[in-house]
Amino acid sequence: MKFIAECGLNHNGNHDLTYELIRQASFSGADVAKFQLGWRDGKDEINNIQPDRIDSIINHCNYMEIDPLFTIVTDEAFKMIEPFKMEYIKIASRTVIENPDLIKKVLDSGYKTIISLGMWKGDELPFGTDDQIDYLWCVSKYPCLPTDLNFFPKDFISNSYSGYSDHTLGIETAILAISRGAQIIEKHFTLDKSDTTIKDHALSASPEEFRSMVQIGKEMNKLVNLGI
Repeated sequence: MKFIAECGLNHNGNHDLTYELIRQASFSGADVAKFQLGWRDGKDEINNIQPDRIDSIINHCNYMEIDPLFTIVTDEAFKMIEPFKMEYIKIASRTVIENPDLIKKVLDSGYKTIISLGMWKGDELPFGTDDQIDYLWCVSKYPCLPTDLNFFPKDFISNSYSGYSDHTLGIETAILAISRGAQIIEKHFTLDKSDTTIKDHALSASPEEFRSMVQIGKEMNKLVNLGI
């Protein structure tokens, strides 16, 4: 299975902090360190990531032996990431609703694509099912409280979701998803849960929490694969 550390904007605009986030994500057992492109990315905004920074992030991920991944929110972000020839692209829930044409462009370009469906209300999956797409179940609330999980899947094995993007406090819901067959877990990742620069820190996992989630989750996944 695959564990994605969603570093997102938890660098607080201090882009040198991205390297420590990557380092700690690797030490915590994450398979992937993920960042966002095209969101709060103006010249003086917190997430102004340009191609030189993307190149540096990718190089540091390679050094730390963790896969880099980027969520793209805008057409401009897609143009910026294309020269880097990424294998995977991540799509956020809001893009499914606000810019489906961008997603079609990504799929037509042949990228393997991970799509969160926190805002999708349709009865059918928005872009069909094939080996190119992994859908993640999620709730687009930050934080997501237990009372928001009314439709949490009972079984990830027989439904069309490959995994779960978690916005809850703690790691328990992510582990619950693994016990029900989820093969991809995306969890926000922070070096300081008490940081108030952006609200994502509060719902993120610390390195210690992420490490526990990975260790328990991998053992849980073994049991699920045995049919227990």
